[in-house]
Amino acid sequence: MKRETRLKARLEDVYDKDIRLPLQKKLQLKNVMEIPKVSAIIVNVGVKDAVSDSKVLQSVVDTIAKITGQAPVRTIAKKSIAGFKLREGMPIGVKVTLRRKKMYDFLDKLITLSLPKLRDFQGIPVKLDGRGNYNLGLKDWMIFPEVDYGTGVKVSGLNITIKTTATVDEHGLELLRSFGMPFRKAKN
Repeated sequence: MKRETRLKARLEDVYDKDIRLPLQKKLQLKNVMEIPKVSAIIVNVGVKDAVSDSKVLQSVVDTIAKITGQAPVRTIAKKSIAGFKLREGMPIGVKVTLRRKKMYDFLDKLITLSLPKLRDFQGIPVKLDGRGNYNLGLKDWMIFPEVDYGTGVKVSGLNITIKTTATVDEHGLELLRSFGMPFRKAKN
């Protein structure tokens, strides 16, 4: 039986050819299985207006599907909160977990196209979560090329989590730097 070969994303090819082995030497890792890599990217959007209008959530679902190239999953409230008029089980957001080719395509688009479009962009903060993963909050999804300004969709912010196999922040940070992630310069 002939095995199908999967086309690689541009950043996946760059990782395999140009990043992996130099990263192993730089981090002084003895085993090739210790070399950090990106394992998943999670895109999450909370929609507070979905409590009063269900059509808002559908427009967010459509927009996130365009941005990521994958259908998102609706997230629901775990508890009822009377002050927010929120009941348990109500849809309040969407999320997408990207892996493999779609993950690398999204990361490439984020680094090369979207982040440089931010107004007064000085770089993103250098703060990982302690386990080598990176969280990035964006106030505006209009920086992505798939979002059309003329649709009248209300602008939402989104959270992007980049999960890596790194066990310490230094390894995860070095991995993201080698991909070209535009971190802020340290002030002296």
